[in-house]
Amino acid sequence: MQLKETFESVKVASKSLASLTDGQRNEILNAVADAIVDYKERILAANQKDLAKMDSKNPLYDRLQLTEKRLDDIAADMRNVATLPSPLGHITKEKTLPNGLRLCRVSAPFGVIGMIYEARPNVTFDVFSLCFKSGNACILKGGSDADLSNQAAVELIHEVLQRFNMNPDVVTLLPATHEATGELLNAVGYVDLCIPRGGRRLIDFVRDTARIPVIETGAGVVNTYFDEEGDLEMGKAIICNAKTRRVSVCNALDCLIVHESRLGDLFELVKPLLDHKVVLYADAPAYQLLTGHYPTILLQPATAESFGTEFMDYKMAIRTVTSLDEALAHIDRYGSGHSEAIITTNEEKARRFQQSVDAACVYWNAPTSFTDGAQFGLGAEIGISTQKLGPRGPMALEEITTYKWLIEGEGQTRP
Repeated sequence: MQLKETFESVKVASKSLASLTDGQRNEILNAVADAIVDYKERILAANQKDLAKMDSKNPLYDRLQLTEKRLDDIAADMRNVATLPSPLGHITKEKTLPNGLRLCRVSAPFGVIGMIYEARPNVTFDVFSLCFKSGNACILKGGSDADLSNQAAVELIHEVLQRFNMNPDVVTLLPATHEATGELLNAVGYVDLCIPRGGRRLIDFVRDTARIPVIETGAGVVNTYFDEEGDLEMGKAIICNAKTRRVSVCNALDCLIVHESRLGDLFELVKPLLDHKVVLYADAPAYQLLTGHYPTILLQPATAESFGTEFMDYKMAIRTVTSLDEALAHIDRYGSGHSEAIITTNEEKARRFQQSVDAACVYWNAPTSFTDGAQFGLGAEIGISTQKLGPRGPMALEEITTYKWLIEGEGQTRP
C-alpha cells in the first residue's frame, strides 16, 4: 500500500484532537473562516485554473465554480458550525446494574473519516469543519477536475492549524488518482468510515469495492407530484425553485408528476421554466397538451430513459398519472430514496404521501431544494444519506459520531 504511511500519519494525528476543548476547536474554525475571506484570491485563482479545463456547458461546471459570494457563504457556514453545541461527550444512556456496576453510554468521534467526492471544492471546507468540530481527522479524496482548488483549500487550512500548533495531518488531501481511491477503500485499520459524495457511478463503485465501512450518500433522482387539489401559484413557485435554483445539486427536481385532471394547468405550471430554457421530456398526454405552447426546441417526447434519470442540467421529465396511487408507484419505481414532494391542499392525501414514500426527506407544499444540512439548521453537511442503516438524510455533527460505553465498578467480578 503506497499510501500506508499517509494513513498512519493521519491516524496518529487524529489522537491529538482528543485533547482539544470545544472552545479551542471553535477558535480554530473561526480562524479558518477568516482565512477563507482574507485569502479568497488564492482560492479563486486556483479554481479558475480548474474551471479553464472544463467546458462551461458541463453540468458539473456549476458545482466546480467558486465565487466570492460562495466563499463568503462557506466561511459563514464554518462560523455557524463553530457556534453549534459539541456533539461529543453526550450521555445517551446510563444505568446501574443490580451488581452495582455503573454504565454510561457517551458520544465519541469515529476517529478517521475518508471522504470521496467529485468536482465540489466547497465540500473540502464543509468536511473539514464538521470533522474537526466532532473530533475526527479526515482524509479527502477529491476529483481531478477540482484538484487545484482542493489543494489551495487544504494548504490554507494547514497554515491555520500550524499557527495553533496543531498537527496538519488531521486533514489530508490524497492525490486525485483512481489508485488513491482504491487504496483509501482498502485502508483497513486506518480509516474508520468512508463517505462517498457524488453521482450514482461513484456511489456504486465505492459500495461494491470498499473493505472499510461506508455510508451511502445516494444519487438524487427527485420527483414532485402536483395533485388534483394542488394550488397553481404555489405549484409554479415550488417547481421552478426545485428545478432551477441549482440544477447540478442532488436535491434538484428531475421529474414532475401531474394528475391528469390538472393537465389544463400544465403550461402555466412549467411556464416559469422558460426563463431558464429548461428542456422538457413529456409523456404522451403532457406532450400533446404542451405542443404549440412550450417552445418546440425545448420540448421532447419522453422515453423510458427519461424517468429515473438524475439530469443535473436544465432538463426535466413530466409524467401524467390518474391517481395518488399511480404517483406513489412511479416514485417507488424510479425514485432514489433522496427527496420527494407533493403539492396539494388536501391534508389527508399529503399525510398519506409522506407516510407511503420511502425517502430520506418527504415534502408537502415545499421544494426539495431545502434538503441541505445548513437549511435544516445543522450548520453544514457532509452528505445526504439515502440508506436506512445508520444516518438518513442530511448528515452533520451528530451523524459522524459514534458512542462508547464507560463502566465503573468497585471490584465486582462476574460469576
